[in-house]
Amino acid sequence: MASGRFGRLLATGGRALVGRGLTIRSPLPELTEPPVALIYRGPATLPGCPEAVAALLKSSRWGFEIRYVGPDEDLSLSHQALAGAALYAQPGGGTLKRGYRHLKRHRAEIQQFVRSGGRYLGICLGGYLAGATPGFALLPGDTDQYIASAAATVDSEKNTLVQVSWRGQGRTLFFQDGPYFWLRPDAEAEVLATYPNGTIAAMVTRFGAGRVGVVGPHPEATDDWYIDAGLRVADGLGTDLGSDLIETVMRP
Repeated sequence: MASGRFGRLLATGGRALVGRGLTIRSPLPELTEPPVALIYRGPATLPGCPEAVAALLKSSRWGFEIRYVGPDEDLSLSHQALAGAALYAQPGGGTLKRGYRHLKRHRAEIQQFVRSGGRYLGICLGGYLAGATPGFALLPGDTDQYIASAAATVDSEKNTLVQVSWRGQGRTLFFQDGPYFWLRPDAEAEVLATYPNGTIAAMVTRFGAGRVGVVGPHPEATDDWYIDAGLRVADGLGTDLGSDLIETVMRP
């Protein structure tokens, strides 16, 4: 969840293709059997984060077959495991430095998977890891801490709420030191959500033949996350927004 990294205060910089409305219309045909989603579960995440991502993926119209990968799982994260998957999900976790230390040896495998047409879904720490300093270098830009950005509305690494504009609609989401995303000049991305200071909170972009979807807050958060943190669910859970992110990243 947290990154522990300060620095770059740039905003978007690239060409942001902002979507409108939450109506999901995918051109993909209906599948006769559910696609496989690999979800990392291990020392680069925290208990409950992979399971919440799994519930979100299973509740989407894709009905993914969930397989956990990690050092203590039946499947290890490898070329072989990725070859049978449609999507790889990197959940929230601890600090970026610690998370990347555990995952940096898989950087080339994940890059090849997405470049060949696979989908990457990164939430909070998974969003940080999609960046390059350090990370898997899947974005046409990079990431940084939202709480360190100019005019940020959150200034603590503690569990809290954050306001976002998701396809032009104001929403409140669970947040714990998540990233914002910036784009290089002339880079293209479909921006789904922005923070109040205008920085990108969620977006989808291409990487080779594949797609990368990243989000700083936690649309997958369940009601117990809010309750345990003493937070009020202001306008409902964000699972509809999570489904929108999934649908967008799964487009051809």
